[in-house]
Amino acid sequence: MFCLSLLEEFPDYSDHLWGITASDSAAGYQAWGGPPRLGKLDGSVVPCAAGGSLPFLTPECMLVLRTIRERYPKAWGRYGFVDAFNPLTKWYNPDVLGIDLEITMVMAENLRTGFIWNTFMKNKEAQRGMEKAGFQAA
Repeated sequence: MFCLSLLEEFPDYSDHLWGITASDSAAGYQAWGGPPRLGKLDGSVVPCAAGGSLPFLTPECMLVLRTIRERYPKAWGRYGFVDAFNPLTKWYNPDVLGIDLEITMVMAENLRTGFIWNTFMKNKEAQRGMEKAGFQAA
């Protein structure tokens, strides 16, 4: 995984703690990510990166989300996970963003029931796009 390749620079990243996607930081909004490395990475963790990947890497993402919830209580507020936090500098974004909560909730529901994917795939344009991309119906 990309974040694990950054361990020398950001020793708090681990199998239990990772996640980079565009977010706020102590220095303001950052469009960061990877691979390849994009932006001025500073060791921040963005919980919705793991939340948005729940259907694809379920055990790994659940481990990260549970770790954040249990070990970093300031990363969880009244409405859910903060936008980002940096375990190295102890910076926590005070903001909880709807777009971050949305991707985590939608992907959790999709993992749980498949409702999101099944509803999306009823759309003729989505079906054509998948066919053009080389995917075949199961």
